[in-house]
Amino acid sequence: MQKTPPAASPDAYVESLAGWQRTRVEALRRSTLAAGPLEERIKWGHLVYFCHGPVLLIRAEAHRVLFGFWRGRRLVELETRLKPGGKYEMATLALNEGDTISAAGARRLVKAAIELNQRLGDPTSVAKAD
Repeated sequence: MQKTPPAASPDAYVESLAGWQRTRVEALRRSTLAAGPLEERIKWGHLVYFCHGPVLLIRAEAHRVLFGFWRGRRLVELETRLKPGGKYEMATLALNEGDTISAAGARRLVKAAIELNQRLGDPTSVAKAD
């Protein structure tokens, strides 16, 4: 399988998508950017948002769209579908075709995640210090 180069920009990433994945990524991106002060970048081949370190990612895959939070384990009370996994305090909401999260629900998660980073700092630095 040939690896494709990463998108040149967040806009290019979204434009490279099609179908329900594109629709879902566009909605998550709008909600994310409306939630608070974030820097949007392409990192590891997908959308990653930063405020005092990485806050969240949006990644389209063949059969799902991931909405993942570096401090997501602390957000499970806001969204019970978040599944813990990976390094740091990562938890991810996997959205398959037909699955939804409201714009208000997405904004609420992002806002809470931003507030955690503002209060606690970069989640990747905290883990390195332990």
